[in-house]
Amino acid sequence: MKKLLTPLAALTGIAAMPAFAQENLRIDGLESIGKPVPGETGFQPAVTELAVSLQSLDWLILIIITAITLFVTALIGWVIIRYNKKRNPTAATFTHNTPVEIAWTIVPIIILVFIGAFSLPVLFRQQEIPQADITIKAIGNQWYWTHEYVDEGFAFDSYMIGAPATLTAEEEDAGAVAHVMSDVMAKKLEDAGYSRDEFLLATDTAVVIPVNKTIVVQVTGSDVIHAWTIPSFGVKQDAVPGRLAELWFKAEREGTYFGQCSELCGQAHAYMPITVKVVSEEAYAEWLGKAKEEYAGIKSDVQVASN
Repeated sequence: MKKLLTPLAALTGIAAMPAFAQENLRIDGLESIGKPVPGETGFQPAVTELAVSLQSLDWLILIIITAITLFVTALIGWVIIRYNKKRNPTAATFTHNTPVEIAWTIVPIIILVFIGAFSLPVLFRQQEIPQADITIKAIGNQWYWTHEYVDEGFAFDSYMIGAPATLTAEEEDAGAVAHVMSDVMAKKLEDAGYSRDEFLLATDTAVVIPVNKTIVVQVTGSDVIHAWTIPSFGVKQDAVPGRLAELWFKAEREGTYFGQCSELCGQAHAYMPITVKVVSEEAYAEWLGKAKEEYAGIKSDVQVASN
């Protein structure tokens, strides 16, 4: 039986359950790779083929538009200096220049065709969904995600650490306030294996996947439009109620990656992050066995070697 939590169940029992699950299914020792860094600009590290191609395309277009901007700026400057009233008191009377008009029509067409030759393959690579090694269904809710491992028969809800559903009565008595950083919240993050600067990014339960495996994510919404996004993977897909969309990626580096709902979805839109942990195949097999038992009551046959 799948453990899918309804909004009513969230109000009554969810507060204690994720903490229990996180303790049993926690994976430590992973490097935090895909997350925003204060004061920095640019992309997060690309760890998938899709992200590498997107970032390469962005740099190509940046070079092109920079060259166009410099050319137009220089042209404007030359016209200002050469044809100002002092240096050119008698204005020209012509209204057309056929060679110039042909040039400013053909050159932009060539530039756009050149960009299209590089951007369309990137788009097709995103949209052509390969055969999945693992299929996960991501359901956007106000304001948390439900992740279902379709082929394994279990699912779980992922709340931001610090969301109301994750706070215990003891933490609230100690001064914890939902969505607000405090010493209590910092300890809560630390106990879950995250650092203080990962507040608003870390979730109480994470999506766990093996490295170098093709992951297909089926994305939908239960109420309003959300969007499932992981910048380091180069993926973003709207979660539209009543529709099932797909994205794919193959993470090539173990670590912890963060994403956010990227479609304005209501009052707590800023507080529904996504946490994905990419691990070795051995660690994934161990986690999967525990997750089946935790969320679906399926006893695991996985034997973990001890040193």
